[in-house]
Amino acid sequence: MSNKSLRKSIHHELHRSLRDLLIKARKDLHLSQRDLAEKLNVTYSVIGKIETGDRRLDVIEFYEYTKALGLVPSETLFLLFHEHHKHGRGVIHTPDF
Repeated sequence: MSNKSLRKSIHHELHRSLRDLLIKARKDLHLSQRDLAEKLNVTYSVIGKIETGDRRLDVIEFYEYTKALGLVPSETLFLLFHEHHKHGRGVIHTPDF
């Protein structure tokens, strides 16, 4: 897999849907980006970059981020993938290991 195809993944429909979900969860809690940044002990610019898609979350960050928003990480992923598949947006391909 080339770096070029990895770079495209930040613009993938699933990534946009995840960002939308995280933004909605933050706003539903009436948290500003700064408030969430304080909960996660990061600078607020990190939250802004995540929400705009300029920065991706690794799996540990995703876990901490969702927990800070009162979400269950595994349920968040399940719902994200379920909605993606339900709306006919294709099959999620996983690499062969």
